[in-house]
Amino acid sequence: MSGLPGAGTCPGLGETSDLKSPLGAKFREPLTEARFQQLFGDAEPEPELPAEPRGSRPCGRWARWARWARRAGARSGPGAGRLLRARLPPLRWLPRYRWRAWLLGDAVAGVTVGIVHVPQGMAFALLTSVPPVFGLYTSFFPVLIYTLLGTGRHLSTGTFAVLSLMTGSAVERLVPEPLGGNLSAIGREELDAQRVGAAAALAFASGALMLGMFALQLGVLSTFLSEPVVKALTSGAALHVLVSQLPSLLGLPLPRQIGCFALFKTLAAVLTALPRSSPAELTISALSLALLVPVKELNVRFRDRLPTPIPGEIVMVLLASVLCFTSSLDTRYNVQIVGLLPGGFPQPHLPNLAELPRILADSLPIALVAFAVSASLASIYADKYSYTIDSNQELLAHGVSNLISSLFSCFPNSATLATTSLLVDAGGNTQLAGLFSCIVVLSVLLWLGPFFYYLPKAVLACINISSMRQMFFQMQELPQLWRISRMDFAVWMVTWVAVVILSVDLGLAIGVVFSMMTVVCRTQRVQCLALGLAEGTELYRPLRESHKLRKARGLCVLSYPAPLYFGTRGQFRRSLEWQLGLGEAGKEAPKADGPPDAAAEPVRVVVLDCSGITFADAAGAREVVQLASRCRDAGIHLLLAQCHASVLGTLTQAGLLDRVTPEQLFVSVQDAAAHALERLVRTQ
Repeated sequence: MSGLPGAGTCPGLGETSDLKSPLGAKFREPLTEARFQQLFGDAEPEPELPAEPRGSRPCGRWARWARWARRAGARSGPGAGRLLRARLPPLRWLPRYRWRAWLLGDAVAGVTVGIVHVPQGMAFALLTSVPPVFGLYTSFFPVLIYTLLGTGRHLSTGTFAVLSLMTGSAVERLVPEPLGGNLSAIGREELDAQRVGAAAALAFASGALMLGMFALQLGVLSTFLSEPVVKALTSGAALHVLVSQLPSLLGLPLPRQIGCFALFKTLAAVLTALPRSSPAELTISALSLALLVPVKELNVRFRDRLPTPIPGEIVMVLLASVLCFTSSLDTRYNVQIVGLLPGGFPQPHLPNLAELPRILADSLPIALVAFAVSASLASIYADKYSYTIDSNQELLAHGVSNLISSLFSCFPNSATLATTSLLVDAGGNTQLAGLFSCIVVLSVLLWLGPFFYYLPKAVLACINISSMRQMFFQMQELPQLWRISRMDFAVWMVTWVAVVILSVDLGLAIGVVFSMMTVVCRTQRVQCLALGLAEGTELYRPLRESHKLRKARGLCVLSYPAPLYFGTRGQFRRSLEWQLGLGEAGKEAPKADGPPDAAAEPVRVVVLDCSGITFADAAGAREVVQLASRCRDAGIHLLLAQCHASVLGTLTQAGLLDRVTPEQLFVSVQDAAAHALERLVRTQ
């Protein structure tokens, strides 16, 4: 066709057009891939890890281990070796590990995060409505599994407040507390066992869903949870966490509210029962917050000066445990304490699969939130430290993490905002920091558990609230978001209001639907742009952008920068009719975008720039075919330029070549415009 390179429709490089028109300009030859490689050479692939300095190369045993792994992969076949390295990331980064430069940072960061995992895990377990020790299990097994399968070098996984809140709401609905509320010790143990089973089943189902998404290579689904949706979701959930912890702060034995309007129901119940609050637990809560909040602020403000963040949570846990033990607060003032933490690990067993149909509706949003938060956090730090992550491998890592950890009675887990930021600030470099974190949690499970016997549960509630600081401060970005994009601001506010008023699950669904609706609405508001040639260049720009653009008489160059589907076909038709003077919409003369004399000239040739049409469905393709027929009937010569291959294929199947010839299809607007000008000159 005439639009192909070398068709001879545009002058060569450095030559000027000999057309008798005001559009005489210089054109260049297309820069092909072969020409680009000849001029600039091949781009060097970006290494996953920076080059190692002299003296910090891998030691001999690891070099031998790397060579053995490569030989084993070669014996198994090149495909098997690549698959093994892709599915086990340590096979790629561990042989290149800089032991002298990175080991100390990973050790310090891992121990610091592990110290925070202990109180935070127990606190989030209460938020999940299970005993505190199961929060320690969830801070151990998922971290260990992600270290082996994850691609985020700076990601810290474990208990996450938003997931704990969502899981706790589902657990309370599946296993409600008896109406009387006064349970014996045996009855309480049976209720806790049922709730632990329900939470483990939720983790099993969410892990199975993520593995199914991995099998279907659906890692791209994380893009549908936009940044405003995720941030509004976490900020709204932080408010739910704050309100849900008020009964524990005040020492009020109130049942947990679930479902829509749960936040307001909890506030009403707390205000009603406020006279019955415990002065001792209220005092403990006030002192704990008075210590935790300033320490969090100091860690943020002086992160560059502190060698490692101050572990305020573990200091508060130790002080409160010693105070409760020495003052006998549990017996004298009936302060609720953690009690005995069982040593060791639970026996692995399969969750009750009979509950899967009941929990499927709860598992899907949990899986989506877990993956979306983890993938977005991993992407943020991957961009910051110049490496890449594999979204499908992240699906595998978190799916296996939730699935296997559910066998040990763990509840749903994901990457966490607070501990990830803490790991980076403490100097973590790779996934190896997760092993040091596991060592700290393991030591608590095996030996140090009895030291937390007298820990007041009010302190755990304060840890929950203080860990929400980063989520609350996300609201500070709203003024900047308003200046950048009013539409994203609307998405943020709609999602946040829906999460706060209704629930986290419904708020997530409403936020995603509203975000997608804004995309659809924006495609329907796109206008067809008239283009003109910028003086002294070969570039075509919208006529409204500058007055230094020229438009040839009888030639109209149009661009439609939006997908062409059933929702935009009407807008496409009206825009083209208005620009070309066709049909009912073209009875009124269009307003001049350029010089008045050029606008008054009837259109004889129209060039439609299709580069902005990223896809077209059957309805949109038929609209282009009808446009070609109407232009032919009106005596207007239609030229199509820069059609994507998929769009051109759809148009061809819809019968476009029955209305136009292959000579009317071009690979660039410049070639099409040159052909149009030549046609106009010949017909003058």
